[in-house]
Formats: sequence, structure tokens, C-alpha cells
Amino acid sequence: MIGALLAGLGIGMLVALQVGPIFLLCARTAARFGFAPGAAIGAGAATVDLGYVVLGALGAAVVLQAAPLRVALGITGAVVLVHLGLRTLYDAFRVRLGAESDLEVVTPGAAYRTALLATASNPLTILTWAAVFSGAAVSDIAGDAGRAAAFVLGTALGSLLSHLLLAVAMSALGSRLNPTALRVIDVFSGVGLVLFGGLLATRTITTASSG
Repeated sequence: MIGALLAGLGIGMLVALQVGPIFLLCARTAARFGFAPGAAIGAGAATVDLGYVVLGALGAAVVLQAAPLRVALGITGAVVLVHLGLRTLYDAFRVRLGAESDLEVVTPGAAYRTALLATASNPLTILTWAAVFSGAAVSDIAGDAGRAAAFVLGTALGSLLSHLLLAVAMSALGSRLNPTALRVIDVFSGVGLVLFGGLLATRTITTASSG
């Protein structure tokens, strides 16, 4: 069971460390607003990852074989990511009056809710987690109920740990950066989120067309 937990931990960390929309969101939030909001982004992402790997283990990925549902979920997710990206770009380019605005005050609770929305915006990742779980089951890492539960828990903990480490690093970096450098991070993150949203929409439409 310990082996399954450690295997899940490693896989969860590797998946979370891939540069994607949540990675950018966590990095940008921690750099601009500090460790606590960045950590909340990671907690939100880990929460949804846990839900998705459980659904994948239970075979919920079969539901996504329905093309209309796949398209609807994919386009919805793309819209969410593009919205977050455009809002981040707005933060970077809007005129600063020297006083903090509501957009510049992010609480851990608000960051957690944003992470839930952003991570859940791509339910097609259930397919990825289903494949990961199936591979683990085939290799007997998650071959029985106890090891399966340990593997699932490990993936969520791995995701959380990776995001916490990212939040620590980026909050430390952000505290040393001037406003111009923080705006550069905003621009990079915003453009990245928009691109990932466009990629998700393109992939969804292409998959539906080929199916």
C-alpha cells in the first residue's frame, strides 16, 4: 500500500509540474499576491484532481465517449480559460492610479474558488486520469481496493505538494520584483491562459470532427 501511495505521489507531482493553465495561474498568483493565495490555487487544483482521478478509477470516462457532451465540456472549458487569461491581461495593462483596487486583493478563499473553476474547466482530463489509473491497475500498483485508494490519495497529495513548492518559489521571487516585472508575469500568464483556452477549443473541435 505504501508503494501505491508513493507511486501516486510521484505521478501527481509530475502531472502538476507540467506547464499548463493551472501552473501559470498558481505561479502568477503567488508572485503577485503571496504564498497563501498561491497555495490556495494549489489546494483547489489538488481537490479537482482528486475528484477526477476518482471518477477515472470508477470508469466515468466512458460517459465522455458521447461526442456532444465532449464538445460542450471542451468549449465551456476553453471559454473559462480565455476569460481568466483576458482578465489577467486586463490587470497587467490597466491604468494604475497608485491605489490598490479590488482586483489586486486576492484572498485564499477567492483563489481556491478560482482554482476549482479553472481546473474543473477541462473535464476531459478525466480521460487522462482514467488512463493513468488503468496503467497503474494493470501494473498491479493499484491492483486491489486498498492500493487503489492509496494510489488515488497519493496523486492528490503529489499535485498539492508540487503546487505548494511552486507557490513558495514564486512568492519569494515576487517579493523581490518591481511592478514592471510583475506586469511581465501578468502578461505571460494571461497570454498563456488564452493560448491554452484556444488549444482546448481546437482540440475539442478536431476530435469531434474526426470522430
